[in-house]
Amino acid sequence: MKSDSNPLLILSRNAARYARVVASRRIEGLTWHAAETAEEAREAARRAAIILGDPPLVAAVLGDAPELQWIQSTYAGVDALLPLPPEHRFVLTNVKEVFGPLISEYVFGYILALERSLFEMRENQRQRIWQEMPYRSLKGRCLGICGTGDIGRHLARTARHFGMTSWGWRRRRTPCPDVDRLFHPNAFREFLAGPDYMVITLPLTPETHGRFDETAFSAMKETAVLINVGRGGIVAEADLVRAIQQGQIRGAVLDVFETEPLPDESPLWTLPGVFVTPHNAAFSFADDIVAIFLKNYRRFVRGEPLQHVVNVDQGY
Repeated sequence: MKSDSNPLLILSRNAARYARVVASRRIEGLTWHAAETAEEAREAARRAAIILGDPPLVAAVLGDAPELQWIQSTYAGVDALLPLPPEHRFVLTNVKEVFGPLISEYVFGYILALERSLFEMRENQRQRIWQEMPYRSLKGRCLGICGTGDIGRHLARTARHFGMTSWGWRRRRTPCPDVDRLFHPNAFREFLAGPDYMVITLPLTPETHGRFDETAFSAMKETAVLINVGRGGIVAEADLVRAIQQGQIRGAVLDVFETEPLPDESPLWTLPGVFVTPHNAAFSFADDIVAIFLKNYRRFVRGEPLQHVVNVDQGY
């Protein structure tokens, strides 16, 4: 890395891709070092004023970055970085207004596949079975959105296009006009009782850890499907397995897990009604993330407040 007043460390599994996009923007006065592992990044971290990176990798070099002033996460969720050292003097920002469309594509791809029996029809095709499959319209179905931030609001707007009703739950007692009905913490059980599909978009915090447990599943419809695109630790997986085995809920679409990769011995791999994907519901596309970073970088060099600053006490 060349000497510079604001040296940047790009630390990501996709560091080369981020570096190409940063280079293409030709930002005057910005130099950088790109690394795909913490070990590759340690020397550069000692001089870095800014880190653009994946939170799990960045967490591993925080102790090697005494000059650090700002971390721009490539993820929306930053729980891998928390809690921050009490003596930290840097600002942490995350990514917003990027993942809503991608998460909506994932969520509604599965909802449509389940309602239209696409998995069954594909199996019938494989066996050369000509059989009409019953289905129902999404119109009139209820989508539960547990966490009405940017992603949750986009899901609600997408649901409206299909004629669905949306119920939202949020921890803050602030309005959310995108949902048809909004619930607050003291009405969590009431919120769980209505939706046909329950989507988790919450960040992982001490308050949300294990929130979907045996008690929560017992409050949901027996025909409900859980969709987790938030964080794995929000769902008590052993309770989820029992809930599906005992018919408390219909099934689950899971992109995040308590342990990743999902262990081979997990019953979720083969449990009927469960669909497993490898934490790829919404990729951090380099063009999108760098665009957010560069807007914030211009603010940074002018000494202006940054956008999307994480409240490290709340965790998001």
